[in-house]
Amino acid sequence: MYMSELILDFIESIEVEGGRSAKTAENYTLYLERFVEFTEDIKVDKITTEVIRKYRLWLNRYKNNNEDDLSIITQSYHLIALRGFLKYLASRDIESLMPTKIQLPKVSRKQVTFLHFDEVARLLQQIDESSEEGARDRAIVELLFSSGLRVSELVALNRDHVNTKRREFMVRGKGQKDRPVFVSKAAVGTVDAYLGFRMDNLPPLFLSYSRNNMSSTSGDYRRLGARSIQRMVTKYARLAGITKHVSPHTMRHSFATDLLMNGADIRSVQSMLGHSSISTTQVYTHVTDEHLREVHEKFHSDTT
Repeated sequence: MYMSELILDFIESIEVEGGRSAKTAENYTLYLERFVEFTEDIKVDKITTEVIRKYRLWLNRYKNNNEDDLSIITQSYHLIALRGFLKYLASRDIESLMPTKIQLPKVSRKQVTFLHFDEVARLLQQIDESSEEGARDRAIVELLFSSGLRVSELVALNRDHVNTKRREFMVRGKGQKDRPVFVSKAAVGTVDAYLGFRMDNLPPLFLSYSRNNMSSTSGDYRRLGARSIQRMVTKYARLAGITKHVSPHTMRHSFATDLLMNGADIRSVQSMLGHSSISTTQVYTHVTDEHLREVHEKFHSDTT
């Protein structure tokens, strides 16, 4: 059987049986179609370690429409998708290369960028809360730092999702997994203040006030998008004189780092971030190493 004949079945299986998101299915489809492109639609029983070796070299030299190379981690995603496909074939007793034959490249994680508490405070000071838009921006930044939400999770929130009295709610994250989210008093105060400005009954928690969105006829036409939040966070960081690259994900990093620096155990942080693997959360232990060194030098007795 040719590879192209089996991709759709595999993609449907990871969505239905594996519980993967539509976005993951879309990405896997792209990655596998690139393998089809490289092999000119190979028969699956003809996939060998030599084919994989040449494919890895092809990926390493691949350039997209903007003439950009694929990063090592993106190349790794291609191989992960292919390995998943081969595992699916094995489960159906379709002859092909064993998935264990594909070794993933070693990927060095980028250094995590986070803000210290005083930097978050400086950023918040740049937001004028006297207008509806400013109140919205303050609520967004406070909520990101207080909850560790992914920006995709935040933009999907509706007003009835967030219980500001209990200061907790459920969110559906990656892999369609639900997890509890806890929010500080300060954060719910800013959310309530923003909602106090609202004179509408639209479902989205955070609205866009861009003129480009005002003329849309879709039911979700005023929901604020992730890119708008990215631009907004970057703007206030710049106004605060913060030279680091600051994004909504930086606030998530800051949330996790703040918890660990204040004594939270890593398993609890893993749960609050919604990480399926503890290894993903352990990246934050590297950024707290220096803090632990400072604690050691400050409080541990010197014998000399």
